[in-house]
Amino acid sequence: MSWQRERDALLARTRAFVQSVALRKENAGPQVRSDAGIGSDADRRHVETEVTAPRRLAEPPAGSLPPGVQLARPKIPSEVRREIQDRIESFRKHQERFNRERAEYFNATLARLRAAIDEAEPPPLGK
Repeated sequence: MSWQRERDALLARTRAFVQSVALRKENAGPQVRSDAGIGSDADRRHVETEVTAPRRLAEPPAGSLPPGVQLARPKIPSEVRREIQDRIESFRKHQERFNRERAEYFNATLARLRAAIDEAEPPPLGK
């Protein structure tokens, strides 16, 4: 995915988030409505409250996302945990392979060095 598409997807998610926050603010508390024609004290103490059902969170308009870009669905904790475990396992395998290759290289280099020493002519004894 190119950086432009990633940027466009980020902008679309940001817009959707801002819209959802704005809707939450609108739906935050009950709306209080009082009648203008209240006459007695008892009527004044009684204030009718109208509680509105929270609206569904806003989804971005159909045309606001670039073609081919979809919003990622939120991850639930078990999926996050599984992804972390998979990454840790992948890292362990990578480290094991790295250590194995390093040991093989060391052993091969040491064997070449020993072979070179064995094949070399002994130095002349001093005169």
